[in-house]
Amino acid sequence: MNIPKIDRLIKKFQLSGTNVLIILAVFVGLATSLGAVGFIYLIEYFNSIFFGLTDEFLTETIGDRGFKFWLPLIPMVGGLLVGPIVYKFAKEAKGHGVPEVMNSVARLGGIIRPRVAAAKTIASAICIGSGGSAGREGPIVQIGSAIGSTIGQMFRMSGDRVKILVGCGAAAGITSIFNAPIAGVIFSLEIILGDFAIKTFSPVLISSVVASVVTRSIMGNHPAFEVPSYSLVSAWEIPLYIVMGILIGGYGVSFTRALDYLEDFFDDLKISPYIKPAIGGLLLGTVAMFYPQVLADGYETIKLVLYGEIGIALLLVLIFLKMLATCLTLGSGNSGGIFAPSLFMGAVAGGAYGYLVSYLFPGVTATPGAYALVGMAGMVAATTHAPMTAMLIIFEMTTDYRIILPLMLTVVISALVAGKLFEHSIYTIKLAKRGIDIRGGKDVNVLKSHEVREIMEEEFISIHPSTPLAEIFKKIENSTESYFVVQDDNGILKGVISFQDLRSVLSQHSLDYLVIAQDLLKEETDLIYFDDDLEKAYKLFNLKDIKMIPVVNEYESNKVIGVIRKESLIAYYNKQLIETLRK
Repeated sequence: MNIPKIDRLIKKFQLSGTNVLIILAVFVGLATSLGAVGFIYLIEYFNSIFFGLTDEFLTETIGDRGFKFWLPLIPMVGGLLVGPIVYKFAKEAKGHGVPEVMNSVARLGGIIRPRVAAAKTIASAICIGSGGSAGREGPIVQIGSAIGSTIGQMFRMSGDRVKILVGCGAAAGITSIFNAPIAGVIFSLEIILGDFAIKTFSPVLISSVVASVVTRSIMGNHPAFEVPSYSLVSAWEIPLYIVMGILIGGYGVSFTRALDYLEDFFDDLKISPYIKPAIGGLLLGTVAMFYPQVLADGYETIKLVLYGEIGIALLLVLIFLKMLATCLTLGSGNSGGIFAPSLFMGAVAGGAYGYLVSYLFPGVTATPGAYALVGMAGMVAATTHAPMTAMLIIFEMTTDYRIILPLMLTVVISALVAGKLFEHSIYTIKLAKRGIDIRGGKDVNVLKSHEVREIMEEEFISIHPSTPLAEIFKKIENSTESYFVVQDDNGILKGVISFQDLRSVLSQHSLDYLVIAQDLLKEETDLIYFDDDLEKAYKLFNLKDIKMIPVVNEYESNKVIGVIRKESLIAYYNKQLIETLRK
């Protein structure tokens, strides 16, 4: 592709940077949706090889009963194929992939190697197709993100815009796999980018819409799960859903910790990494000899649970075995997502709980399937710490609004409980062990190690509390600032005046010498101390949506000694991040 010619074309049509970003978001949505469709067909192809041709061959050779004992070899062979792909071509394709995308956004300027998309596609398709207990959503998020990053790099976008295109790819991937465009957008903003600003929201939304249109036109427009009609039977169910949210919050933490433990266990094994996925596949297949429901994403089993067609005894067993199967698959280095296994575990845990409360309170509870449906959302919220994504994805996957109240309540409770029990989500725990603490799309460990005084600006425009309105307007006209510190003769902070505060009196010239700065300032001003770390400043900027914060010396009665600006903080963060990566 001739990029200079494209640059001249952009200049010819006088396209702004925002317009170019929107156009590229459309291409990212289109490419990711086509990639998702191809990925789904590739999984089906490998599944037909591993469980179609292989089934037929083994049945003819050794009979139906003998085939059962050969079952462990199928995911083992899949692992043998996945190992070289992951460890030789793209190590980022190992596991569920989302942490690597988060790391690229927070620390690498959105840069993802193009080969990651190819390696992740093939490795995950083989893993899931051979029965690996993993989902499709993690791979397609990484694939879509790699597509977005590649397109951004091709068109020489800035780091911030490459990150947005990575988010576009992630949103388009979730949209395509689950037929859930709203959830795709929220997933990208809540988990990948950590940014809900309109400049980020618009391209991500457009990419998701394009992906939804393309996928629906090819695959059809139907929900991921057809479920019976569920609703809140009585108000007495609310406490029952609260209790379930607490239990599933603990269950989600158990899954997160177990997966982390097995990842460490396999990493410490003194054998070739090429064969570790095969060992995980062999152990998985051994479990599947007795409980084949644990293989692959388990969507068919989830549907049976939602219709109440699986008994409580099997549900109780699957609560533990699906967790074990997923940890063996992904912990050993196979490639796949954790979303589908989380849905499975939430469904069986919720279904089992539904049987229990139906037995104890038969007149006031819904069927076990209702609790299974809500449990799916609760488990996703507990593992990802993303309640909005969990709630919306279940709502869009089922298109059933009647269960929304217990759904909302359970996801909040489960996410809160999980966060209290363990600070890291299933996505961030891997990064935290590498010394990376990502919040709001930034590695806050980089910010924690530096203080406000390092980027504080000592020269700033200040206004005396007695300054008339007319003089304030003159200062604004001669300045590019939008925030002004109000301080007395001793330099003590009295408040801050923003341009927004002055809009109501702009046209009232009769007030020019009647209104003074003291009348306009915000006395409850956000401030920060010079020895606070930069993480605190970053949180304050995002929480209050402000651009400048006065810096004071707490030892001198809040005397203003400088200001810190958001753009300076971001620039300093990027500089320190580059230096950290070079070490």
